[in-house]
Amino acid sequence: MTANVEINRNAPVLELRDIRKTFGGITAIENFSLEVYPGEIVALVGDNGAGKSTLIKIISGVHPLTSGAITIEGETVAMSNATMARAHGIEVVYQDLALADQQTVYMNMFLGREPVNRFGLLDRRRMIDETEKLVKDLDVRIPSAHATIRDLSGGQRQGVAIARATHWASKLILLDEPTAALGVAETAKVEEIVQSLKQRNIGVLIISHSLDQVFKLSDRICVLRRGNQIGIRETAKTDKNEIIAMITGLQQH
Repeated sequence: MTANVEINRNAPVLELRDIRKTFGGITAIENFSLEVYPGEIVALVGDNGAGKSTLIKIISGVHPLTSGAITIEGETVAMSNATMARAHGIEVVYQDLALADQQTVYMNMFLGREPVNRFGLLDRRRMIDETEKLVKDLDVRIPSAHATIRDLSGGQRQGVAIARATHWASKLILLDEPTAALGVAETAKVEEIVQSLKQRNIGVLIISHSLDQVFKLSDRICVLRRGNQIGIRETAKTDKNEIIAMITGLQQH
């Protein structure tokens, strides 16, 4: 069951309109439109090659769109690079996490955005304090903010990556298969963290191959097939059979 959180339907945090993306002569995404609201979790599902990761990379500024429009809180934006996406309050957690294995948890939390004190030196105390508060708030079970990433389990690393995204995201978090490489217990912990993002009024767009996870976490499900948007369903008003039929092409709309 999804958490019973009232979603503000008046103002989407993210609006995609008629998104199209081509690579040379190949069309990866065609006529894709979607809204994500604050405190809403939308799942993006489809077979390999459906265009899910491409869409995440368009929203996060990795790939420029060929045509269409991206709107953040009512403002149309040109998401030309990842830095611009971050400036608009969007953070991404990819499968490979993009964590620095040799660094501590607190250094990873502020990677590329390290605060300095009035002497121009790294403000380690602030980084440690903020990291410890955040991992406690999200219940990410790590030994300490001083722990080195390489010494953590897969679930702990994923928790750190999501905690970092949560720290910096003010509007939207994009999750690309966040539990693909995790065991059952670690997956459950990460799912708890994702659900907690609803309470922070952050919009979440999640790619997942697990329909169990999709039905557990999401408010709505958007189905892609071969770059085409097949349909969007409210999670509470659909079932796995319908979603599988949409993914496989047995149902067209």
